[in-house]
Amino acid sequence: MSRVIGVPKEIKDQESRVSLQPDGVGELVHHDHEVIVQSGAGKGAGFSDAEYEAAGARLVADAGEVFASADLIVKVKEPVPEEYDHFREGQELFTYLHLAADKELTEFLMERKINAIAYETVELDDGSLPLLAPMSEVAGRMSIQAAAHCLESPQGGAGLLLGGVPGTPAAKVTIIGGGVVGTEAAKIAVGMRAIVRVLDINPRRLAYLSDIFEGRVDLVVPNRARTAAYVEESDVVVGAVLVHGAEAPKLVSRDMIRSMRDGSVAVDVAIDQGGCMETSRPTTHSDPTYVEEGVVHYCVANIPGAVARTSTLALTSATLPYLVKIAGKGVKNAAQQDLALEKGLSTLDGELTSGPVAEAHDLPHTEAGKLLA
Repeated sequence: MSRVIGVPKEIKDQESRVSLQPDGVGELVHHDHEVIVQSGAGKGAGFSDAEYEAAGARLVADAGEVFASADLIVKVKEPVPEEYDHFREGQELFTYLHLAADKELTEFLMERKINAIAYETVELDDGSLPLLAPMSEVAGRMSIQAAAHCLESPQGGAGLLLGGVPGTPAAKVTIIGGGVVGTEAAKIAVGMRAIVRVLDINPRRLAYLSDIFEGRVDLVVPNRARTAAYVEESDVVVGAVLVHGAEAPKLVSRDMIRSMRDGSVAVDVAIDQGGCMETSRPTTHSDPTYVEEGVVHYCVANIPGAVARTSTLALTSATLPYLVKIAGKGVKNAAQQDLALEKGLSTLDGELTSGPVAEAHDLPHTEAGKLLA
């Protein structure tokens, strides 16, 4: 089945990633699909219009033309309200969605009957999330870079060097969640010679982290009292909590944040899913921080967008095989034939298919399997 795939330019604040690189265009064209790319879509990631044209894409000037012509829209970030009017009923969408944190977008996709698969909920049999993992790796590593910067005095921080120098104490970094984000954050924090603690409720995950860090990280199964104690003595707290497709639980209370020393730093990587700290609210790369209860908060909702080239290469390498499958079969048929894509299905024919999203917004939903039967 020949399809038209549309690649609009991302318009979220300081979002320079692009959902398809030129060699991906070539792959889709090889499968007899037409690819329409908005001019300048790849510029921030270092890909020129000429490269897209050489790969076989058709370049157009504005996003409206991309949406009007395409059967399947492929993006990086969730649609923002300025893009809603571009969608037509029954169109297909493949992108990050994070619907548990966005009721307005959820209802829009249902009302417009957009058949949407979310990158972050595509799930393999072993429970891994192949399209979320690359960006989680980037975000985890960057969370420590951001924290180190925020600790500097000109940024409102306590004036600490993360790893200290001989004769001075290193900063204490507590990472809540030992998944992909937490693991990558710990790698960078250890590399910068901070004192690092990782909290996770899964003893098997902690055993794995014990093996890879060889005793250089303090590993803890938390409860509320332990979490409060670790947060209070931390110079940096990184929220790296993920519940697949669901709103992040608030594991760090305002009282815990208040207990930290003034100039300490909180980085909430879970902000895409609503955040795991009571004091968190989304920020942007243009205005990345604010101070709450004396603590510098970094809650940028698209952290990997700051390293657009690296992030685009990592993301599109993971998404392309699935995109080829969706382009060839359509969202519904692709989800019928691939359980990983079925788990990624968010909306279909006007129905919400995600239980966690439905619970977050008190909306009705229908299991994807029933709609696909």
